[in-house]
Amino acid sequence: MSKKSSNTAAVPEAKSALDRFKFEVANELGVPLSDGYNGNLTSKQNGSVGGYMVKKMIEAQERQMTGGQY
Repeated sequence: MSKKSSNTAAVPEAKSALDRFKFEVANELGVPLSDGYNGNLTSKQNGSVGGYMVKKMIEAQERQMTGGQY
């Protein structure tokens, strides 16, 4: 039985942009993220990428909501 991943984009059209964003953030943080399997990374490394992505997305949304007067 194959297990379907629950890691899916809410907007499928945004998947490639989210992947690019993930690699951009990983690069900024110095996390050696590669295409495909990344089991060699620690939970801390993976969590830092995800956490920083969320932080940047919230900041961007706040700027948009305030009309860029942030």
